Amino acid sequence: MPRPRQALLNRQLIVETAAALIDADGLEGFSTRRLAAELGVRGPSLYNHFATKDEILDAVADSITAQVDVSFFGAVDWREALRRWGHSYRAALAAHPHIVPYLAQGPGRRPAALAMADAVYGGLVDAGWPPARATHIGALMRYFVAGSALGSFARGFVEDPGLYAEQYPHLTQAHRLAEHQQRVDEGAFTLGLDALIEGLSRTYERTVGALPPFPPDATAD
Repeated sequence: MPRPRQALLNRQLIVETAAALIDADGLEGFSTRRLAAELGVRGPSLYNHFATKDEILDAVADSITAQVDVSFFGAVDWREALRRWGHSYRAALAAHPHIVPYLAQGPGRRPAALAMADAVYGGLVDAGWPPARATHIGALMRYFVAGSALGSFARGFVEDPGLYAEQYPHLTQAHRLAEHQQRVDEGAFTLGLDALIEGLSRTYERTVGALPPFPPDATAD
């Protein structure tokens, strides 16, 4: 029997192809017609696996959230768990920035997103945070991580020293930011995350109780 000219259509293949298209063209350029063409099938074939375009987007978003490591909660101090989760969360989103606005809408019914929210909330409550404050922390972390993953601060400055030389005397080195993108963006995120956790630690001590010394970052170089 001759082999089929294309891979058999299944949910995983649809999700992986949709994710690649969104990575390349953004959410605005994504359509089920474009997806079907990329897969080499007719549009209605997709609906044997997903009822709507939004279901496909949900599956793509959830596949990205599933890459985030939440195993730290309950295993290490809540501050270290937040720090490690924050870095894992940002890495997953930063690899797929075009889907971030969709992810930022919230977990909806997506299993991986709900599992992540459950692990974070449960870990914080178990660590002594009042439920309302645990909710606030989960929300502010999502704001912070999603915002950092939407784009590059460093690449927002053009590589033209003449632009800054005369009118912006404090930005004479801004044209060099793009060439140091990773260091600038990751450094800013790390600084912000550490400051956020330090502030939360003070809030904890004021409202819940004393904390042991802050644990060292086991992931640091």
